Amino acid sequence: MKVLLQDSRQSALDAGVENIAKSLSRFCKKGKISEEVAKSSLAGVTTMVDIKALEPAEFVIEAVTESENVKKAIFQSLDQITIPDAILASNTSSISITRIANATSRPEKVVGMHFMNPPPIMSLVELIKGMATSEETFAQAKELAEAMGKTVCTSEDRPGFIVNRVLMP
Repeated sequence: MKVLLQDSRQSALDAGVENIAKSLSRFCKKGKISEEVAKSSLAGVTTMVDIKALEPAEFVIEAVTESENVKKAIFQSLDQITIPDAILASNTSSISITRIANATSRPEKVVGMHFMNPPPIMSLVELIKGMATSEETFAQAKELAEAMGKTVCTSEDRPGFIVNRVLMP
């Protein structure tokens, strides 16, 4: 799988790649993956500071701070930058996918993919369909999550989705 890792700061990208390498090394030591898989996984990661480099991406997963305004601004940029058929996913744990999607001209191509922390260890991913998310987009997000070895649960677009609603008193 080819991964394009984008951040506005090179230092954050360097730290991200270092963390990925450490995680892969731990998995090798525990016998969960081979060294070949670790090397090919790391080789599949390309970093970039310029968000415009995401233009050819077919599937983008945003994972920034839990700020609706920040996420909407990023989705507006991704909407302008990426190819028209690109699926735009948010790793939000609580912000409405419908509201994020409404910041784009393609709300049918926007979906929520909430990866539990830490993602390399936790297998659960919540998929959240916004009001306009198409069945095709939702199915492709589910297929990608399963290809990553994740267990998928689906949620309505409501505050806290499933996991946070269960965890909140």
